[in-house]
Amino acid sequence: MAFSLPPLPYAINALAANGMCQETLELHHGKHHNAYVTALNGLIESKGLAGKSLETIVAGAANDAPLLNQAGQHWNHILFWQVMSPNGGGDKLPAKLAAKIDADFGGLAQFKEAFKQAGVTQFGSGWAWLIMKADGKLAVTKTPNGASPVSTGEGTPILGADVWEHAYYLDFRNVRPNYLDNFLNKLVAWDVVESLMEKGGLVSGQGA
Repeated sequence: MAFSLPPLPYAINALAANGMCQETLELHHGKHHNAYVTALNGLIESKGLAGKSLETIVAGAANDAPLLNQAGQHWNHILFWQVMSPNGGGDKLPAKLAAKIDADFGGLAQFKEAFKQAGVTQFGSGWAWLIMKADGKLAVTKTPNGASPVSTGEGTPILGADVWEHAYYLDFRNVRPNYLDNFLNKLVAWDVVESLMEKGGLVSGQGA
């Protein structure tokens, strides 16, 4: 069984009113994400990946940059598409997630600032993350390129923002802070984030 590009959970133009235009999704999902899937499928035999889940591959790829570039980016993007919604954003969070963010960050505003700073200060390409650590506490972190807290073992991602330039250039040019503000205030599907928190993260359902 080969890896596959999952369909978007909304129409290709559904996020346009929220600051992510149809062309961005056509290029980002249809071209960039699809290229990671195609390259990963090309590695299955040579890397001995047959029968392994995507999560297992990513968790074991930290010292294999070519594999992490493809498998990591495939996993990262599966999460990324799911944590956005045309009805996303805003400051009204589901009760359990709101309580955890209040407890672990001191409030939503403080969380948003920490998350934004993680994304802004990630040099070059990479990701900003909200993770659940082994002790159950939420924390913000960042990773370069295709790495993630799954590959570093730092925690379980429940929210991720792609800060590769192709994620935001058409909509925000090179102004990454504006993209991250828009992501947090207009795109994040907080109900999905809470669901991932409660069930212990994303299981992609994909395997080689």
